[in-house]
Amino acid sequence: MEQALAQLLDEIWEWEIKNDPLSATFYGDHRYNNVLPSFKLEAIEKQANENKDFLDRLQQIDAENLSHSDEVNRKIMEQLLDEKLQSFSFQMHLMPISQIHGFHVYLPELPNYTPFETEQDYDIYIERLRNIPQFINEHIELMRIGLEKGYSIPKVALSSCLKSVTTQMNQDVAESPLFRPFLQMPETVKQSQNMTSNAEKAISDIQSSYEGFVQFLTNEYMTNTRETIGISDIPDGKACYEFLVKSQTTLDVTPQEVHDIGLQEVARIQSEMLGIVEKVNFDGNLEQFSKYLHNEERFYAKTEKELLAEVSLILKTMDGKLPQLFHHLPRTPYGIKKVPEQIAQRMPTAYYMPAPGDGNGAGFYFVNTYNLKSRPLYELEALSLHEAVPGHHLQIAIQQELTNLPKFRRFARFLGFLEGWALYSEKLGKEVGFYEDPYSDFGRLSFEMWRACRLVVDTGLHYLGWSRQQAIDYLSGYSSLTKHNIEVEVDRYISLPGQAVSYKMGELKVSALRKLAENELQENFCVREFHHIFLKEGAIPLNILEDNVKQYIADNK
Repeated sequence: MEQALAQLLDEIWEWEIKNDPLSATFYGDHRYNNVLPSFKLEAIEKQANENKDFLDRLQQIDAENLSHSDEVNRKIMEQLLDEKLQSFSFQMHLMPISQIHGFHVYLPELPNYTPFETEQDYDIYIERLRNIPQFINEHIELMRIGLEKGYSIPKVALSSCLKSVTTQMNQDVAESPLFRPFLQMPETVKQSQNMTSNAEKAISDIQSSYEGFVQFLTNEYMTNTRETIGISDIPDGKACYEFLVKSQTTLDVTPQEVHDIGLQEVARIQSEMLGIVEKVNFDGNLEQFSKYLHNEERFYAKTEKELLAEVSLILKTMDGKLPQLFHHLPRTPYGIKKVPEQIAQRMPTAYYMPAPGDGNGAGFYFVNTYNLKSRPLYELEALSLHEAVPGHHLQIAIQQELTNLPKFRRFARFLGFLEGWALYSEKLGKEVGFYEDPYSDFGRLSFEMWRACRLVVDTGLHYLGWSRQQAIDYLSGYSSLTKHNIEVEVDRYISLPGQAVSYKMGELKVSALRKLAENELQENFCVREFHHIFLKEGAIPLNILEDNVKQYIADNK
């Protein structure tokens, strides 16, 4: 790599992980395991100024002297810095939590990413625990400033956050996820009553700070925050949403274009779903068929164990089929876990948590076992292929193992790529024998319909002035999701404006690029080689991915 560029990229990376020590821990860099990021406004403003300085220095590097790979690295870093600066200019940092993101979600996961091999590891961890109350207080002060300036979180997006924090606040210290490392300490660590009591005291203080946060939410924030739900209702909100759509998809599209594409996709997928209804000889329309699926007991697990066993069988079957689709598979394993009880009620059906970046752990596919009547078995194939393999786990694990890339590239998370690939992976199951049961294939189409509806609903909520009930009604009318899942999903879209459109927009681009390669290469097309081109550089903006695919076509035509 060109020396000036390499030095600057390393400097930016070192600066970022020092300022975001939680991410450093998740990436497998444990130099800052005793501290937490600052959420003080002055610290955030200072970081924005430093990002601007980095961007200026990056743009001064002469691009003509760079190799192709160096130019790609420069472009990606430039995009990342520019997006951070735009996010800051739209004051997104003043809305730091919601039902689906924030300290109440990721702090309980800390033990899964922290080493506990020596006595020093435990002491460092306890030091970090002691910093959490201040960390939470900084959130409170930042959210107060947001209220004053008109940048607040919709009230509807806070109810489940309140429940999650309250649940963690009321746990016995010994049952807290944060205390788990002290229950099974390795023999290499000299156990002492003093260490355990220090941890108990730190976690008790955290729970007291949770109590203060609950009081702040209940008595101050929720009584003054906005009743409106769209991001367009904050200052300069429409421009903010336009930025979020481009940022989340990495495509040059407008919210109205996304909305119109969603309407077209909904109509196409609906016709395919009707084909399944005819195939199973159901006497009724699509709405009646969905009601039948919701009420038929054979489509639902009776116990958590039964649901998780079905998930395990699906993924073990896919593990054996992966060599048909890929030249290279990751070394990092993955496991299956239940979504933690304290957040399960308002969390989505499933999600994936990557392995630590140092290679000392596994990735995990979290399955929501709350309310089993809202977790139909016919959706499990599509869901599992999306979240684990060949979806998120396979792609992210390969990316984190690409040691030839600059460090920032190994952990870049471009959602248009990540979610586009995972949704495309659902379809890949058809190529290796999944979805033979028409009900399971209907589940796959139901998931695709769900992502198409997101294009309509997310833009409706945040750009076109839809109400929450309009969004619920639209999803109820076109998807076969259960009532509980629909309400959770709509509240998720309210909480994370723009994020939901990355899935379908990304998948449409991925599918279009594959179709282009198949048409151009014909008998020279190899699906394993095509997937290698997709995955060999990790998550990248979709315009750069398109360049890579076109070069692959030119090289093989």
